[in-house]
Amino acid sequence: MTAGRSRIAALPSPLRLCIAALIALHAPAAPPLQSQETAADPTGADSSAADDRWSPELSMRYRGVSGVAISPDGSRVAYVVRTPLMEGEKSEYLGHIWVAASDGSRNVQFTRGESSAGSPAFSPDGEWLAFTTARSGSNQIWAMPVDGGEARQITEEKTGVGQFRWSPRGDRFAFVMRDPQTEEEEKAAREKRDVILVDRNFKYGHLYTVPFDPGATGTAEAARVTEGEFHVTGFDWSPDGERLVFAHQADPRINTGRLSGDIALVDADGGEVTQLVTGDGIESSPRWSPDGSLIAYASSGTQPEPIGLADLHVVDPATGATRMLAETPNRSVAILGWSIDSGEILLNEIMGTTRHVIAVPVDGDEIREVTSGGAVVGSAAVATAAERMALTLESADTPAEVYATVPGRFSFELRGSFSDAIRQAGEALGNVLPRKISAVHADVPRPPMGRTELLSWQAPDGTPVEGLLTWPVGYEEGTRVPLIVNVHGGPAGVFMQSFTGGPGIYMIQYFAQEGFAMLRANPRGSTGYGKDFRYANFMDWGYGDLSDLLSGVDEVIEMGVAHPDSLLLMGWSYGGYMTSFAVTQTNRFRAASMGAGLPNLVSMVTTTDIGDYLVGHMGGEYFDDYATYEKHSAIYHIGNVTTPTQVIHGALDLRVPFTQGQEFYNSLDRLGVDTEMVVYPRTPHGPTEPKFLMDVSERILTWFNRHLREARAPVS
Repeated sequence: MTAGRSRIAALPSPLRLCIAALIALHAPAAPPLQSQETAADPTGADSSAADDRWSPELSMRYRGVSGVAISPDGSRVAYVVRTPLMEGEKSEYLGHIWVAASDGSRNVQFTRGESSAGSPAFSPDGEWLAFTTARSGSNQIWAMPVDGGEARQITEEKTGVGQFRWSPRGDRFAFVMRDPQTEEEEKAAREKRDVILVDRNFKYGHLYTVPFDPGATGTAEAARVTEGEFHVTGFDWSPDGERLVFAHQADPRINTGRLSGDIALVDADGGEVTQLVTGDGIESSPRWSPDGSLIAYASSGTQPEPIGLADLHVVDPATGATRMLAETPNRSVAILGWSIDSGEILLNEIMGTTRHVIAVPVDGDEIREVTSGGAVVGSAAVATAAERMALTLESADTPAEVYATVPGRFSFELRGSFSDAIRQAGEALGNVLPRKISAVHADVPRPPMGRTELLSWQAPDGTPVEGLLTWPVGYEEGTRVPLIVNVHGGPAGVFMQSFTGGPGIYMIQYFAQEGFAMLRANPRGSTGYGKDFRYANFMDWGYGDLSDLLSGVDEVIEMGVAHPDSLLLMGWSYGGYMTSFAVTQTNRFRAASMGAGLPNLVSMVTTTDIGDYLVGHMGGEYFDDYATYEKHSAIYHIGNVTTPTQVIHGALDLRVPFTQGQEFYNSLDRLGVDTEMVVYPRTPHGPTEPKFLMDVSERILTWFNRHLREARAPVS
């Protein structure tokens, strides 16, 4: 389970720096010029709801914090705060950018208005902050002086702008934009003749550049850099600003990204495209080193890996010579950037139930931990030249906030006291703690929480498994309570030690408040534990992974926490699949709730937009091996079901098509099994409207309570 972690070596730094950082972290910061929270609750949640109890309304007041960017000199950090708007007819999210000083002395809202702003990026001289917003109608690049002034629109493109980057000199932007409709296509749409030809006439994403003049008052004309029948998925500038490196795939379909991906070079002014890294593997996410000698990228190796594999590679842009660097713990890299000397590449890596920043040396030395401890690093950004870093941190009982630090090494148990942190720092010799610079949740009530503990157990075949157990609020030692088993999506998802009081499809502390314990297991197939564990449910959906879950249930029963006659089951996406399959294999659960589940793998593989992901897990096409698909499909075992099962689905789901939920609901109904189906209109693979998100847990709780026995058998 922890394979690969032993490859990580910690590099000590002076203890005095650690002690200073600890004192700075816990000492009162200078008051921000503007409070992060206002007296009125902008979410529209019921302000009359009790603040001393967890509820979906309270959880919605914990906002999303993402999009972290840091200025080149490390002195400022920008981040995005997303707020749900639920007053009256509104059910949407509004995101705005805040800017804080790295020393904690200043924290102000940077963008305002009724249109969201996101993707903040500082100019190379640190004087401007660019961002994207649709305030002019479609998503465009805007920029505003960091020290204040009017925002000005940089682009005015018909189809809107996707990802963008400043040039190294700050004199222009490069960005990705989808091909627009032709005049004939627009005319056909107006005349209601816009017939869709499936998998034809793709609208590819291509690279463009647009100049930036600080003194200009209007938008400038963009220049096209690439064209052709390929789709750009990511890019970066060369340090001298003369070239662009980009990743591309054959077409824009999400499934194609699991089958093709190469790296290419092009002059920033356009011209011939030079293929740099090609082959049967999937290459993505190129990042140029500061000295220009290497380009880092993620690669699946010599073949596509639909289940999921992304190792760290580098390529010499002059010769095309490539090599793979050290295997990371999870072998699923997310590249943050380079060190100033081009000697290390910083990554954000999932490790078990945590996510941290690690540094991979180019020369082959051991991987270095940059952050560690019982916390989850979310969004992160590196100011390479200043050797500074900004990131979001959260833990099971502490919501996400933004921190600034140096990319040396720190280990910060968010739940620990000041004295505990001092002790941990002394033991680790030189851990450098970050400074909290935001106050997003300073005024949000935090009632007593059900505590969360990391558990580990073994499945019957010896497979080691981890999971997170959240106790009921106010749990009395020695009492047995109803246990909800929550299964994550994926299957290569993972439950991490993220804040349990925030909003989500399943509001964890809401269930804890109502007297339930919750087990969130990471069965075989989960990410965070390396390639072998992620591939361990290959051609084994519903069997080995179910045994992992049920043995976890047995563990919680043996602990004296779960009542064996009050077990409940729920999950979304792959978690919905596991829910549907489990009720065909066992009657241990009093009730179940299948969210966006896929009970029929035969019909699923031909209708989902990620068919090759399923084919990768099943070992081949269904028409070559009906038996495997049927064996692992709940619908082919439907006659075994007696468990009351609720079905929840989004009406516009393309990932797990709506008909999957219909198949299971109608089958249960025809069998006479107690069931109900809840459909959320306008909803894809998960709720995108906050009112719907807030609705899910309440409906599930009502379903569970309805089917729990009023009098349970005593447990000896």
